[in-house]
Amino acid sequence: MFSKLISTSAVILLSASMATAQTSSLCNPVKGQTCPADPAFGGQVTIDFTKGASEYFTLADGTTLNYDASKGAAFSIAAETNAPTITSTKYLFFGTVEAVIQVAPGTGVVTSFVLQSDDLDEIDWEWLGGDTAQVQTNYFSKGDTSTYDRGGFSPVSNPQTEFHTYTLDWSPDAVVWSIDGTVVRTLTSAEAKNGATFPQTPMQIKLGTWDAGASTQPEGTVEWAGGHTPFGSGSGAPYVAYYKSITVTDRSNGVSGASSYSYTGTSGTYESIKVNTGGETSGNSTETTTSKTSTKTSSKTSTSTKASTTSTSTKAETTSTKETTTKAQTTATTLVQSSASASGNKTISGPTQTKTTTSASTVATNGVAKVAANVFGAAGAMLAAYALL
Repeated sequence: MFSKLISTSAVILLSASMATAQTSSLCNPVKGQTCPADPAFGGQVTIDFTKGASEYFTLADGTTLNYDASKGAAFSIAAETNAPTITSTKYLFFGTVEAVIQVAPGTGVVTSFVLQSDDLDEIDWEWLGGDTAQVQTNYFSKGDTSTYDRGGFSPVSNPQTEFHTYTLDWSPDAVVWSIDGTVVRTLTSAEAKNGATFPQTPMQIKLGTWDAGASTQPEGTVEWAGGHTPFGSGSGAPYVAYYKSITVTDRSNGVSGASSYSYTGTSGTYESIKVNTGGETSGNSTETTTSKTSTKTSSKTSTSTKASTTSTSTKAETTSTKETTTKAQTTATTLVQSSASASGNKTISGPTQTKTTTSASTVATNGVAKVAANVFGAAGAMLAAYALL
């Protein structure tokens, strides 16, 4: 059990953060760039992936998903180059996100549930396929990876074989991580350097699975993930994570009727975010529409959705890695943000054929940033980070 490995290395991992934040953004307002307003969820939305693809999410290039009628969206790792990832088309500005997930098994395989903003604030859940007893949590502020004392571990039973409900409740005062209704971690704004390093800007939701145990990953990443991921006959591959449903409650920093969020100035504080109203319908809804992606009908109880791509394969560009006493070199994967937006409600009776819209999405993998850190050096020293983005 991988948790035993973590236990024996506790002295090294005491203050380590296992996830690594994304270090680049398509448009970063706090760097003085003029960025478009972020479209708001503006209320509560419930997305049921057992009914198929959602227009509230876009697929990263190279991502192919199946939709199971009982388990939901299937994120499959059949080869080490697979990294299925989706990103929400809208943002929340404080609120609650609740996801029902059964994570992927498999040594080296990572499943992630991340909130991330344009200026690289981030809140994470991350699971290792070989760890059947814990989940890792993390947070980042403005993409800062200069310190690695933010990560944590929380107990959870058999996440690879059982569905659990994972909740992030995020307010200006605190982030609360809960599993099946039980709080497992709380971060107050005061604890984050009196708010200076507290995540506080509008965030997208990023869901993904990737192979941290790939042969192309740095040795430190592979060691953190529990070893190289086996493929081939008898290996257990493909390794599949299931996202059954997700409920988003956008509190819009207390403003009713939010349609979008704009940065004013470059401080990146929540007080500097302008909540725009009007223009789009907001409020509570239950989504019953499929996204504008190609959906193939199957004789079985699942459907398959594939994003338009400009390349034949996507390599997992995000890695979570053990922190070390040496400097981790990171390179970020640039994500192309989709301009797709939600349409009105339509009733789904089952898998359907819908119009294809090219999805250009960039996902930071914590999540989704590549960390070139070798945790075990020649002297055998382990390094003392999600991106959870």
